[in-house]
Parts: sequence; C-alpha cells; structure tokens
Amino acid sequence: MSKICVLGMGYIGLPTALLFANNGHEVVGVDVNPKVVESLKNGKMPFEEEGFQELLDNSIANNTFRATTEVEEANTFLVAVPTPFDADLKMADLKYVISACDMIHPHLNKGNLVIIESTIPPKTCENRVRQTLQRSGLKAPEDFHISHCPERAIPGNTLYEMVHNDRVIGGIDKPSTEITKELYLSFVKGNLYLTNNNTAEMIKLMENTYRDVNIALANELAKISEDCGINVWEAIDIANKHPRVNIHKPGPGVGGHCIAIDPWFLTEDAKSSGLIMLSRQINDSMPVHVLGMVKEMINGIDNPTITVFGVAYKGDIGDTRATPARKFIKLAEKEGYNVKIYDPYVKDFDYPILGLNEAVEGSDCIVILTDHSVFREMEPKNFYESMSNLNVLDTRNVINTSYWSHFDFNINLIGKINQR
Repeated sequence: MSKICVLGMGYIGLPTALLFANNGHEVVGVDVNPKVVESLKNGKMPFEEEGFQELLDNSIANNTFRATTEVEEANTFLVAVPTPFDADLKMADLKYVISACDMIHPHLNKGNLVIIESTIPPKTCENRVRQTLQRSGLKAPEDFHISHCPERAIPGNTLYEMVHNDRVIGGIDKPSTEITKELYLSFVKGNLYLTNNNTAEMIKLMENTYRDVNIALANELAKISEDCGINVWEAIDIANKHPRVNIHKPGPGVGGHCIAIDPWFLTEDAKSSGLIMLSRQINDSMPVHVLGMVKEMINGIDNPTITVFGVAYKGDIGDTRATPARKFIKLAEKEGYNVKIYDPYVKDFDYPILGLNEAVEGSDCIVILTDHSVFREMEPKNFYESMSNLNVLDTRNVINTSYWSHFDFNINLIGKINQR
C-alpha cells in the first residue's frame, strides 16, 4: 500500500483522494481550511454530490483516509488546488499551485512522485513547479518525478466521470509518466493516454477552449437568427445531423471553473490567439444581449420587477462559480430593475434565493438562465395569476413554449423571437 498526500479537498481533490483511498492506498487529505478538515474528521462531506459520502464512510471505516491541515511525508503528492484567473492581467494565477509545492518540498524524498491535477498553462510543470520543488535540494527528474494529470469531470456526474472517462498523463520524463499511469490504473477504467507534461497541460486547455469557441459560434448564430426570423434551435439540430458538424447550444454566457477561464491560460503569452480572445469576448457579452432582449419585452413598464430562474452555471447543480447570471443581475440592477431569484439547487449566493411563489409575485418578466430539469416540467398555472405581466425569456430553450402560451405568456427565446 502506497501513501498518497492530496493537497486540496475541493470538488476534484477530495473525490480523487477518496477514490484512491477506496482502491488500495493510504491517503492523507490536506486542506488549509480548518472547517473543511474538521468536517471530514467528523465523517461529513463538505459539499454534496451523489456517491461521495459512501466513499468517505468506507475509507474512514477501513482507516485508509484521514484529513489534516499539514502535509506529511508520502510516496506520492497530488496537487488539486484552484487556479484562479487574474482578470486584470488576463493570466492564470498560480499562487495556490506554487503554495502547495512550497508545502511539499520540505517533505520530499528521493523517488517520490508529485502530480499536478490543477489546470495550468503549458510549461508550468517544467518551470515553476520544478523550480519550487527543487528547493528541497533534490533535482527532477534525477531524484524525484513530476507529472500532470488534469481532471476531466463535470459537477453533477463527478464520480462516474472520474472513474470512466479517459485521462491524459504527461510526465517530465518517461519514468514519471509510467509511474503515474500505474497509480491511476488503481481506479480509472477509461483509457490512459501517455505524453509529456507540456502536451498534457496543453490538451486540457485545448479541450475547454474548443467548447468555448463552439459556444461562441452558437451564440453568434443565435443573434443572426434573431435578426432573420429563424429558429436557431431547429437550425442547429438539423445542421448537427451532418456527420462532421457538432454545433453547441447558445445561452446567456459561459460559467464554471473551466470553460470561462481556461482559454485565457492559452493566450497569456501566445503570439497569435485572436480567435480564442474573440470567443471569450462574445460569450462574456451574452448577459448584455440577454438584458437587451428583456428591455424590449418590458418596454413601457414603470419600475419593472424581473425574476431570474436559475443562477447556477449549469443545470441540476448548485455550483455558481463564474455564472453568467451574476453579471446579468448586476446589469439589470444598474438599469434600475428590481431583481428576484429562484433556484431550487443553489443554497448560497450573492443575492437572496427565494421560494418560487415569492420570486414570481408581482414580476413583469421571468428570465430563465439555467437549464434545471425542474423548469422543463414547471406548471405556470400555479403562479401566473400572481405576476404583474406575463413575459418570459428562455435563454436555454427549456420550457414547453406551447404549454406556456396557453396562459397567455409572451415568450421569447435566444435565437427565436416572439413566440406568443
């Protein structure tokens, strides 16, 4: 049984630690937040997602996992801390990754392996990570191993994807890559693709940048469709039946901890990245476009109240990281609108989360920003009489427009105007 020290008990680090702990390894979970550590010591997950509490229970019962605020000596150190985006500099902020490496190097011994799962720009392992770890007095790759194995999991389905998704592993040299591969084989059922660390760093950013650029294309097509009186949702659906076309869905913007941030990591020292930067600008501008659509729908209404349905960045989760809803709400407030929020999944947000009836009472327009499943089956007959004006803007194409129209709602969709 090898000992693994995992730094960062967040959405990726903790599940990774528990999967290793349930598959033949002794795992120490490290986090600088004492509340997180205390929760884990008490046997309680600090966040909710299906399957993780059972993994924690099993690992505690088998004495294969424990949490602490201090790094310990181990065979393997795994870094899974956030990589914030510096909005002013348009660069990755590596302070947490480097801080984690600073915590590791006093405990580093010959033959150890250090894995970076955090999303990082190309050459980070080769330069900043290696330089920081070599403060131990050891040299890489002569004395210890370094590799990058970026996560490929989405909130709401994390456990399944961590086990079944393919992974890419890139070491600073071939032995680093092979040792990392053997470690992940203990729980990963997907394919493991081996490369070098620079390429592995690039691949993760390429994957999320592809999605961001594709969404930007969908958003541009939606705007054009609005001008031309075309239903962009129908057009995209039919276009995607072409065997070599896969256009993503338009929406109110891009959120989450990856797609809205990772593309910038490719542009920070690139000589040519105009397409990537333009795509970021298009997607970041979508809350402005949505607000413009709302303005037209409630034109002439004094002191309007709008109700936001969904502030999570994607459907059926409570994660609000980088959600475009935040910018939309601030823009709406700047216009002088009263904004009320309903989201059955989100518990903590910058603004109060109301119950459905309170959120729609006196509202002049419902703005659907998140594609929660509950919105698909929602019964407007239960609340429409309490609204002041029956307007709804669906930015995710989730509601049954034919059904809502029976209650005399004026319905608009991104990419499809005036569906009364």
